[in-house]
Amino acid sequence: MNYKGRPNFTAYSAGSHPSGAVRPEAVAELESARLSTDGLRSKSWDEFAKPDAPKLDFVFTVCDNAAKEVCPFWPGQPLTAHWGVPDPAAVRGTAEEIQDAYRSAFVTLERRIDLFLSLPLATIDELAIKREIDRIGRQ
Repeated sequence: MNYKGRPNFTAYSAGSHPSGAVRPEAVAELESARLSTDGLRSKSWDEFAKPDAPKLDFVFTVCDNAAKEVCPFWPGQPLTAHWGVPDPAAVRGTAEEIQDAYRSAFVTLERRIDLFLSLPLATIDELAIKREIDRIGRQ
């Protein structure tokens, strides 16, 4: 999102249970797509629920488990959608199977980001945007 959505969007990544380190498989996937990994760190989504957090217009939960979790209150009431993908960090197997899981998550999210960025956000109302981001998450 940061690469394809600039200058209109700034994306952040966080989780409900951060591990304390960015997974090397995730870094490898980003690097293979020639995307910057500068400044990436493991962080809690609680950082974005604080009053001094960056203003969020959209929040997309992506982990399959996140749909079942209670999300924090997001200041500013951004539009939210669940774009669930199987958690690649939960995959156990060979190095190739684990990397395949990260690749699959990357491809799925890249497709959804492309669809999101193709929406005429400036010309449709909030309810229509909500319907569309929910629809994208089911693809």
